[in-house]
Amino acid sequence: MPIQESLFADTAARPLADRMRPGSIAEIYGQDHLLGEAAPLRRMLDSGRLSSFILWGPPGCGKTTLARLLANAGNMNFVALSAVFCGIADLRKAFDEAKKRREYGEGTLLFIDEIHRFNRAQQDGFLPYVENGTVVLVGATTENPSFELNSALLSRCKVFVMNSLDHDALAKISHRAEAVTGRPLPIDAAALDAVIELADGDGRYMLNLIESLYDLVKPGEILDAAATLKLVQQRAPIYDKDREGHYNLISALHKSLRGSDTDAALYWAARMLAGGEDPLYILRRLTRFASEDVGLADPNALVMATAAQTTYERLGSPEGDLVIAELVIYLGSAPKSNSAYKAWGAAQRAAKEFSSLMPPAHILNAPTKLMKEIGYGDGYCYDHDTPEGFSGQNYFPEKMARQRFYRPVERGFEREISRRIAYWDRLRAEKKQK
Repeated sequence: MPIQESLFADTAARPLADRMRPGSIAEIYGQDHLLGEAAPLRRMLDSGRLSSFILWGPPGCGKTTLARLLANAGNMNFVALSAVFCGIADLRKAFDEAKKRREYGEGTLLFIDEIHRFNRAQQDGFLPYVENGTVVLVGATTENPSFELNSALLSRCKVFVMNSLDHDALAKISHRAEAVTGRPLPIDAAALDAVIELADGDGRYMLNLIESLYDLVKPGEILDAAATLKLVQQRAPIYDKDREGHYNLISALHKSLRGSDTDAALYWAARMLAGGEDPLYILRRLTRFASEDVGLADPNALVMATAAQTTYERLGSPEGDLVIAELVIYLGSAPKSNSAYKAWGAAQRAAKEFSSLMPPAHILNAPTKLMKEIGYGDGYCYDHDTPEGFSGQNYFPEKMARQRFYRPVERGFEREISRRIAYWDRLRAEKKQK
């Protein structure tokens, strides 16, 4: 059943996004995976039994509207609170009122926007009211619930992922805006595509753009794409460097580099800088990549990374941004090897397994008479005194079998390292036979 507007509502004075708020489930676009035939929320609606759940999705995908419509469809009282503005007192009041309604056979859907902003103790406060059915809790979050919500709360709530709105969904919103306002959009088809692209999956922002066009374009005027973008300006990138977007983008940059996709890596680096990320953080991660993923396949990568950081600290932004781009290109195009990373891990495991073994006596220094008498340094061969500069002696503990931790790959400079190791292995075997 569509939500009814008050007869006295001044719709003309309300923002278009508010006037356009869907009045039925059918008017929610882009969420067919949740609301289509046999989809989970559709099944919940058809059964007439709503249970608590979390809606996880980007801004402007319709989380609040969906919760409101679900309450309406289930004949439940809809109570909305924002974790940004309310505290324990507001929650207690909402729970007390829900208890009273329950005594009269009325249900309550408690919608908590930005639920991830509640601390752990506040989230625990929901549990008894969710468990005993006082409220059906619907939490909305733009952050990954796995990281931001208590495991106890998550175990009692399903998590439904809402998608950012695709091109078709945003186009439908624009057509509905024309129907609601009774006015065609004052832009051509190419300009509409540009506006949809600028909205970047956010339906609310799309409607704000449309309202701006209605307000600013002269009657009868039709704008092309260039004029439209000039009028509505550009949108600030959606990027919170303290939250999940930060980790998603640095992961995308790192994996693009590992996959030697230089152009994709440049895109992710540019996204991070445009979103306000600290350039020195990006450079630190790139230095780690040079060591961990390029490694000895190209030893110069680490030199480039440390030089890039020093250069950026001297130049600052925007001149130093080019240094980041150059480093991304170098790392993306470099041969890759994690053999040093794996060798270090293997050595650490061996160090734990053989944690109490002494070095062999012949490689111990003997600064005192007693140490010489008990064999410290006895039999040590000074490598430089041999014709090859290599003695072939054993440097592992006597009770530990020789192990091979480092296994170079046949890429880049590690081909040369592999050749060198093979040479030392051959000499060691020859000297052992003598």
